[in-house]
Amino acid sequence: MADRYIEVSLVKRDVTCTARLLDDRAPITCAAVWDSLPLAGDVYHAKYARNEIYALFPPFAATEPPLENPTVTPIPGDLCYFTFAGAELGTTSYGYDREVRAGTTLVDLALFYERNNLLLNGDVGWVPGIVWGQVVDGLDAMAEACNDLWRSGAAGETLSFRRA
Repeated sequence: MADRYIEVSLVKRDVTCTARLLDDRAPITCAAVWDSLPLAGDVYHAKYARNEIYALFPPFAATEPPLENPTVTPIPGDLCYFTFAGAELGTTSYGYDREVRAGTTLVDLALFYERNNLLLNGDVGWVPGIVWGQVVDGLDAMAEACNDLWRSGAAGETLSFRRA
């Protein structure tokens, strides 16, 4: 299979990076994401994992991918896939401005933009993610925009994933 690429964007800030799908390491997850593109949603900046931005989506795969190519220490440029039950995120302490009901499943697509990340949540422990993509171009500009998002706020910003 030929390499496949996607564009990851912060729409309001007009910043885009390009990532290669890791079909050889996470084929089921890559297929699920690829088949569902384009995807876009409100962006959030992580509170616990450090240098991470992400958007939450309703499930889009026929069945959730298994934990393939897992990590708890993502590196700069990693794209990760997480699945959460609403009860895991349904608290205002996570900063969401809408109600997340218990029993609801959410998919979290995340971009890690800098070093020293650790997927350890004080409420639930280790939170392994599936690494399904790696940024190959534009990470420096995206990291600068992510730092601005951290300092200036995420309100009104959209994280977009689309085929390149």
